[in-house]
Amino acid sequence: MNDSRDSARTQAPAALQVESLSKSYRVRPGGLFSPVRSLHALRPVSFRLEAGRTLAVVGESGSGKTTLARLLTLIERADSGQIHLAGVATDDPAVSRRDLHRRIQMVFQNPFASLNPRKTVAAILEEPLQIQGQLGPAQRRDRVMDLLARVGLSPEHANRYPHMFSGGQRQRIAIARALMLEPAVVVADEPVSALDVSVQAQILNLFMDLQDSLGTAWVFISHNLAVVEQLAHDVLVLLMGRPVELAPAARLFAAPAHPYTRALLEASPQLQFGGRTQPVTVLSGEPASPFSPPSGCPFHPRCPEARPQCAESVPEPRERDGAWVACHVR
Repeated sequence: MNDSRDSARTQAPAALQVESLSKSYRVRPGGLFSPVRSLHALRPVSFRLEAGRTLAVVGESGSGKTTLARLLTLIERADSGQIHLAGVATDDPAVSRRDLHRRIQMVFQNPFASLNPRKTVAAILEEPLQIQGQLGPAQRRDRVMDLLARVGLSPEHANRYPHMFSGGQRQRIAIARALMLEPAVVVADEPVSALDVSVQAQILNLFMDLQDSLGTAWVFISHNLAVVEQLAHDVLVLLMGRPVELAPAARLFAAPAHPYTRALLEASPQLQFGGRTQPVTVLSGEPASPFSPPSGCPFHPRCPEARPQCAESVPEPRERDGAWVACHVR
């Protein structure tokens, strides 16, 4: 599926360019009167995402996926690094925050919590256009009807309230709202994890159909590797805030380069008769605390291929046959 979509796309400028993005927090892990400590939520992360493509971000809980999403959507500011949206730097003082927010939008995990229960669907969808000062009332209404049709909803749904819809329908409304301003990039943070499996398939197909018709770039954050394999063009693997592998999806799923990536793939549920055809790597030990990360490679205490060098220094990402891998062994 990915190969056919790759061949159909045309060359386009980067919709999103991220360079050495980092973020730390000052927290009190032991409570109100405990000492303040630094939590490095995201180490230097860099990648390029072209229009019409999907980058999936995967990793264990606490790996930095949601922090990355919050930085990309400008909910929080990075400590260092740069973000370019369709060629515009987000830290350029000459560019207004309103213009930047028009270029990137977000679809949240829980559609019911992200929709105002006191407003109709039409009012929810028109709100971004009103804030941006775009179009007149009649044109805004036409835009609402067009987006409702694109996400598979009917015109009569415009005057209903969020509680009158199913979970899948609410997520369709959330997707329509994210696309109202025609952004260059949409960040989707676990957008199908709260939905039934049958509804997940419908929403994933909707994502791909909208991308093919609108050319939007997607940053798709997910724990579900089966979903990632179906949807993504490229995959970024994070571990304790560090990028350990960035590769085309087809290549990563066929031959993961980093031992951590391979462990993630082997740990994902597989439905097949006769059981797994390949042995599963069993990791020893527990994930390290983010407040006391191990020296060197953050995966080395659990890595079955670890060498003394892995505990001594952090591996730098290096290119390997079209992919980027941060590993001393590979």
